[in-house]
Amino acid sequence: MDFYIPHDTGEFIAFCAALITMVLSLPFLFAPGFSLKLLGLMPREGRRGTYAEARSTLGGFPLGLGLAAVLLAQPMVYLALGAAYALAAFGRLLAILSDDAGTLANWLLFILQLGLALAPLAYVFGFL
Repeated sequence: MDFYIPHDTGEFIAFCAALITMVLSLPFLFAPGFSLKLLGLMPREGRRGTYAEARSTLGGFPLGLGLAAVLLAQPMVYLALGAAYALAAFGRLLAILSDDAGTLANWLLFILQLGLALAPLAYVFGFL
């Protein structure tokens, strides 16, 4: 079985969004304490379950979704990736507008999530 790298520009951009997803999830999987500290989120004293949540939800889940998109290279998997990022960006926007969380970091992460949503969705819906 050969490793497939797309040659079509739109599919390559969606493929790159999946690769970026995988890269961004690795620190949460292997260094959750550092990753949470970098985001300004630290667990309360004695609450080690926070690391398990970071490893699974912020590390393993996006890594699995990105890996599926890279290995399968199917439009429906790119659609799932784009929809997941679109809803994540929507949730972050809700937090910014409703929860007084309009920090520079949140705005930058919103823009990143929006870009990672638009890349695969634009390919799937024929805009790229």
